[in-house]
Amino acid sequence: MNTMSRILAVDDDKDILEALQLVLEDYGYEVNTLADGHQLFDMINKEQPDLILMDIMLNGLDGRDLCKHVKLNDKTHSIPVIMISASHNVGDVLKQECAPDDFLAKPFDISMLINKIQRQLVA
Repeated sequence: MNTMSRILAVDDDKDILEALQLVLEDYGYEVNTLADGHQLFDMINKEQPDLILMDIMLNGLDGRDLCKHVKLNDKTHSIPVIMISASHNVGDVLKQECAPDDFLAKPFDISMLINKIQRQLVA
């Protein structure tokens, strides 16, 4: 595993961002967090993440729309996106146009999260 893979975690819940950052850093990832989806592309340009972990419900924004913008953009389309949600069905999310690379339902198991991240970073 590349121990310095950069992950961008996007969630409007600061407690979840803090928990994700602590856990992922324990696994050797470099983690940047973002609580406001409006700044997603600024942060991607600045941090050049290897993977994006993004909640669907983002304080007035829909993470699925942001995912679509990432996947349609020539500069960012190859960045794997894992969507996270407590309220959406995995099948529906993965069938959408410009779907994320993977999906995780909240509450999630840490080992499942790490497995999904490692799968995307190896791909």
